[in-house]
Amino acid sequence: MEYLKNYIIISVMLLTLSVTGQERVFTALDSVYLTDSKLKEFSTGRNLISISDSLLRNNSALLTNTLNFNTPIYFKENGLGMVSSPSFRGTSASQTAVLWNGININSQFNGQLDFNTVNAGAYSEISVRGGGGSIVYGSGAIGGSVHLNTRLIYEDTTAHNLFSQYGSFNTKDARYNLNLGTKKWSLNLALARTSSDNNYELPNGSKNLNGGFENTALNVGVGFKINNQNSLRFFSEIFDGERHFSVLRTSETRTKYQDVNSKNLLEWESHFGEFVSIARLAYLEENYKYFLNINSDSFSFGEAKTVVAKYDLSYSITDKLKLNTVLTNTNTNGKGSSLGENKRNIFAAALLLKHRIDPKFNYELGFRKEATDNYESPFLFSLAATKDLNSLFSLNFNASRNFRIPTYNDLYWPSAGNPDLLPEKSLQGEVGVAFTLNNFKAILSTYYNKITDMIRWLPANDGVWRPVNEDKVRIYGLESSLSWSKKFQNNHIISTNATYSYTVSENEETGYQLIYVPYHKATVNVSYDYSRFNANLQFLRVGEVFTRSDNNSRYNLEGYNLGNFSLGYRLGKLEKFELGGRVNNFLDAEYQSVENRWMPGRNYTMYLNFKL
Repeated sequence: MEYLKNYIIISVMLLTLSVTGQERVFTALDSVYLTDSKLKEFSTGRNLISISDSLLRNNSALLTNTLNFNTPIYFKENGLGMVSSPSFRGTSASQTAVLWNGININSQFNGQLDFNTVNAGAYSEISVRGGGGSIVYGSGAIGGSVHLNTRLIYEDTTAHNLFSQYGSFNTKDARYNLNLGTKKWSLNLALARTSSDNNYELPNGSKNLNGGFENTALNVGVGFKINNQNSLRFFSEIFDGERHFSVLRTSETRTKYQDVNSKNLLEWESHFGEFVSIARLAYLEENYKYFLNINSDSFSFGEAKTVVAKYDLSYSITDKLKLNTVLTNTNTNGKGSSLGENKRNIFAAALLLKHRIDPKFNYELGFRKEATDNYESPFLFSLAATKDLNSLFSLNFNASRNFRIPTYNDLYWPSAGNPDLLPEKSLQGEVGVAFTLNNFKAILSTYYNKITDMIRWLPANDGVWRPVNEDKVRIYGLESSLSWSKKFQNNHIISTNATYSYTVSENEETGYQLIYVPYHKATVNVSYDYSRFNANLQFLRVGEVFTRSDNNSRYNLEGYNLGNFSLGYRLGKLEKFELGGRVNNFLDAEYQSVENRWMPGRNYTMYLNFKL
């Protein structure tokens, strides 16, 4: 925590210099800025799910919980707050890309992100994008991508928001957000802290042992408009966490895991004529320590330092036709107890085109190629289009080739790493229809995804497990989402959001469904607001999953139904305070998403939300 304290002091000093430098006011280019501009610009034919601030408050601070109850992504957790791995559209955990302000932050070691090491309270916008996205976001964007963004507001504003809650198992959660701005500069600061003893009861009557966790996250965004043509932005985040991994029996040795990760991004945006130039420089650090015995000072470790230089140049040929080139160089130095010290440099070039032929039809094209010494990268492409059939219906289409690069563990593990590995490759297509009528919107999409050269660790002739390009996987299914809101007389407001997904993800050779991929998942959120009261009801349905590659039904995990309910009341003349409570898993379901790793039953939370 000392590292975090020093980081906060330095950040505040930098912020003070940034926001007091000049006071001249001019006409703003935009009142709201989101650095991951490609998320909306180049998502033609794809469904985007954005999670609002109110939905974030209706979930725990851990990102797993937020996405589990609001998106089609399936998560398997080794117990509450423990290791959490996603399966997006039937893919593996390393085939979901996670972007922080447009920068890929998947681990350099295992190629995935543990979603219980992300505090959702540190971000002003969280979005989910289904389908392939490697053209824009690079490695891992095969099943889809998750976007964690900081919003900058260029208008005269001062806003504070403090949210705190306390619940069962001595769970504490506090989130503070500050927005300051003028037409010249903007500041967004988010500080989030959560901790829990996590000692919930298990179905056999015992307690969850050694399950405590805590983490702190600080996220800062600063923007300054030099003049009408140039602006600078700086984003920085630090995450400091510790978890004690749950054990099944009192005789087991208790372990713990510490991670300190930092991210920094500097941007310079310039407008000249029909050109928009954005130069980005990012520095990312990933550090972890794993203690095999919680009472010992001995640990294994991993450390990766990554520098990303990115240049984005767009040209508006006409008001309907836009061309965009993106050049990216990523240099990583990594070392660890089991890896030694290794370096990797990746250069990528991408070309994007977006064309609106008329108000009812637009399409986009994309191409990408990477160059590196470690493996041969495939040539990537994408095509997407949207056609408005009438005022109610629109037709969406996209097709793409995507990939995932071998990780440090795959390439460099001592006596086992395979430097000749090829990237995993994916060829996929999707067709969908959207229906919109007043405040009701429904989207239905069907997709097909074929993945080749999937990396598996298999035993060699000498008995040593090594990674090889082995599996071929065929994935198909459908996704649907709907949203509806209505304001009635006397200020009664009802809103509903729901998702449903059906997923077949099977090994081409055996025809068996991949393990920990449910055929069915559904979510429902219903909110009601009247006068000073608000209520929220959440439902989650997950179908059964296989835990053995031969789909032996003896070892299936049963499907489960979860429900959460919250009720809040706003206090004060200006209704700046909100006091409320929540019942989590009010059905008291006994469930597990990983074999022998039970999740908590019915539990309770009280919260206070203050806005100024």
